[in-house]
Amino acid sequence: MSDLKTQFRTCNICEAMCGLIVTYDDTSVHSIKPNPEDPLSRGHICPKAIALQDFRTDADRVTTPLKKVDGAFVPISWEEAYDYAATRLAAVQDRHGKDGVGVYLGNPNAHKFGNLLSLPRLIKALGTSNRYSSATADQIPHHVASIHMLGHPMLIPVPDVARTDLMLILGGNPVVSNGSMMTAPGFGKRMDEIKARGGRVVVIDPRRTETATRAGEHLFIRPETDAFLLLALIHEVFAQGLQDLGALTAITDGVEALQQAVQPFTPEKAAEMTGIEAQTIRALARDFASAKSAVCYARMGASTQSFGTLCQWANNALNIITGNFDSAGGAMFTTPALDYVGMTSRKGKTRSYPEKRSRVSQQPLYNGEFPVSVMAEEMETPGAGQIKAMITVAGNPVLTAPNGQRIGRAFEGLDFMMSIDLHINDTTRHADLILPASVALEEDVYDMVFHSFAVRN
Repeated sequence: MSDLKTQFRTCNICEAMCGLIVTYDDTSVHSIKPNPEDPLSRGHICPKAIALQDFRTDADRVTTPLKKVDGAFVPISWEEAYDYAATRLAAVQDRHGKDGVGVYLGNPNAHKFGNLLSLPRLIKALGTSNRYSSATADQIPHHVASIHMLGHPMLIPVPDVARTDLMLILGGNPVVSNGSMMTAPGFGKRMDEIKARGGRVVVIDPRRTETATRAGEHLFIRPETDAFLLLALIHEVFAQGLQDLGALTAITDGVEALQQAVQPFTPEKAAEMTGIEAQTIRALARDFASAKSAVCYARMGASTQSFGTLCQWANNALNIITGNFDSAGGAMFTTPALDYVGMTSRKGKTRSYPEKRSRVSQQPLYNGEFPVSVMAEEMETPGAGQIKAMITVAGNPVLTAPNGQRIGRAFEGLDFMMSIDLHINDTTRHADLILPASVALEEDVYDMVFHSFAVRN
């Protein structure tokens, strides 16, 4: 057996970015263990990290380009694959225009800096505006709120969980997720630390989640009524004269307009809609505004609903008017080693949003992509700009996107489809060409995106 080697690295399967210690030799991985000295994950790990080696050794993994011939995939060379892809994509665009090719990007792209650096160039070279991703299924309300309030879709504040005295969690289950849009591996321990220093964690959720159980303070709320609660909390902060923007006073516009806008959203109205008593809402607003530091964190349940963007806007507004925005213990902005916000500057671009709307149902384009919910209709509906070819990269929308079966049927009607993926799955089985990819243990890792959301640099 070869001598064992050790590598310290990061898991890039989810946002948590847990630190790992990997022991291996020239042919095999012998162990994957948590790194107790990692300053972000502090020894936390989950089964996904331990299974990293399974991606590399999976017998079903695609390891060579596959071309569909008479309904079956056959291996071909990379040279043939490149020529085939370029020829077919060019033919579609020659006949149907630049927007005849669509692109769908799955979640793993956000964890691969090679993809983040190269895919924008591919999309620019294609010249298509038909871009979709998994992000529109769960997180675009965060980005839209940031565009309108802060001027950049990636300028998203993160709860300072290490110093907050009161954390309000709406529609999130970070004990399980490790903090989506708030990279906080081992969140359960962090929550225990808040309470150990005399602080509070209050969870608002229709379900008794793992986070709600561990927090100890849980208010049940009717689904799709979070916006009423948030607006009532803002209403009460103003009504009780507890607003204090602190250092942000001189650079914040629209406070008076906000105060007027929330006048109809009284605690009584919110109680009627949410099922949470009015006196409880008043007390929560008072406690939040009066705490030495506090932060409101609204996530999946607050985003994937009819009023998702309003929820994220109101979440920011509540933090701002109570002096808990860009301040210790509140919602803060990260300073990672790589400034992804600076890299993706919108300077010189229009401040008018949405930038355009989708061809068929007129849904808005935000941050350069249309909602994945309209992807099927854009493939099905004839006319100028119809998608006739599709490129999917590390995504399985047939299983994970709204109307997945409809998307699968639409794929079958394309002139050409190419997928870059590790497996033949419910999406890639429709492709004319599959290109394989590397996996975590075969490449360097730096999470360009999620260090921007991490609770510690």
